[in-house]
This record gives sequence, structure tokens and C-alpha cells, in this order.
Amino acid sequence: MNDKARVLFLSHGGGPLPLLGDRAHAEMVECLEDIAARYPRPSAIILVSAHWEERIPTITSGDRPDLIYDYYGFPEESYEIQYPCPGEPRLAERIHALLAEAGIPSKLDAERGFDHGLFVPLKLMYPEADIPCVQLSLVNDLDPTAHLAMGRALRGLEDENLLVIGSGFSFHNMRAFFGQETTESAEMNAAFEEWLLETCSSTNLDEEERERRLIQWAKAPSARYCHPREEHLLPLQVCYGCAQAPSSEAFELRIMGKKSSMYLWTESPV
Repeated sequence: MNDKARVLFLSHGGGPLPLLGDRAHAEMVECLEDIAARYPRPSAIILVSAHWEERIPTITSGDRPDLIYDYYGFPEESYEIQYPCPGEPRLAERIHALLAEAGIPSKLDAERGFDHGLFVPLKLMYPEADIPCVQLSLVNDLDPTAHLAMGRALRGLEDENLLVIGSGFSFHNMRAFFGQETTESAEMNAAFEEWLLETCSSTNLDEEERERRLIQWAKAPSARYCHPREEHLLPLQVCYGCAQAPSSEAFELRIMGKKSSMYLWTESPV
């Protein structure tokens, strides 16, 4: 991938709440708006969402994907959110070909829409909804090595103004979000975030060690407390597979009362 392409792992918050003025998402909203304002608008976006799993990597290839309101129990206006961004079938076909070249079976899906892992953060970052988007699924075996390989395959893309996004959440324990925080739970949250920040950002790690840590992420401090199931962390593995370098910027913030983080790989802002 051209060095000017950008890669972003973002924590996308709880369902549609970031778009509904929820105070617990204020730092997240500000962070995403700031990132979008400081860097050139991408020519297209490839987004890996925590909310789509398939047996093999699957790529949206429709011209005008609908939205999938894949959340429940929110106010009526949550199901009226619009984000009519176009798809990009040619880019989807290129991703399909690159995965094949890397020995990774994949398929195109011209019918699937965009889930909230895409339209919630992108509505904050690029509200005009005029940037072509392609969504890439996770693989439902949740193997971190496979997701790193998916990211490496994306390095064959040549458009220097692409933005690759991993849309997940650096902390994703649903019981903890709605339970009472204790000193112990806060310390476990902080311990994993400290490990994740070092793993993604430290220049003292070589890339072999950084990859090893991301493959063996479950050995990190309090890993399974922060991610009882890892689907919200795996978009990060795709991002690192694509970037293969320490992040250029790390963003530490609180979302829904929990320490959270985002990571950006890019050249210096214009």
C-alpha cells in the first residue's frame, strides 16, 4: 500500500448513541471529528466492522447498499438515521483479487447493506455521505492470525488516498458497561489499555514482537475481562496487518465510562 494511505482503528461506541447526543460519547465524537478535520478527505473508505462475521472474508460490492439497523431497544429516531454513501464495486473486486493473490478465499456480496459499525462513525466524520465505501467482514473463527493476513493483503492497494478503518472497540464487556464500576474493574480496564497502547504505539517494539503480541492478545493483562469475545478487537488486527508499523497517533479517551483508545497510522497531516 502506498505510504500516504491511512489506517485507523476506532472505537465506535454503543449502537447509535454517538449520533443521539449521548454525553458518555462526547469524547469519542470530538476525537473522530478532529481526525476527519485534520486529514484530507479520502477518495474511498474500506471498513472492517465488528458487527459482520462470515465463514470467509466477504466484501460488499453493491452500488448503493442500504443501511442495516443492527441494534435494538433504542429511540425511534435511531431507525431513521440516513447515510446514503455510495458503494464502490470496482474497489470491492480489487480487494477480492488481492485476497485471492494472498491465498485467502473470499466472496463478493452485492446485496448486503452497511451496518452501524460503518454508518455511525462515518456520519460523524464525513456527514456529507459522499465518499464511496466498501465493507469487509470478519471471519467467524475469530483467528487473529487470519485477520492479520487479511490486512497484509490490503497492502497491495495502490490508491494513495484510501482510508482503511477497523471499526470495533478497545473495551467491549457489555456487563461491565452497565454494571457498577469497582476499583478492581477500573484497574483491569486500565491494565489492558496500557498494554494495548504500548503494543500499538511503542517504537521500542520491533514489528515481529508487535505482531506476536497481537496474535497472543489473550495473554495481555485482563484481556478476557475487557474482551469476553474478541470480535470488537479483531478489526485492530486487520489494521495492523495493513500498516505493519507503530501507530502515528494514539488517542486515549473515555467512552461509556470506560478507558478506551483509537490508533491512526498515517503520514504527517497536510
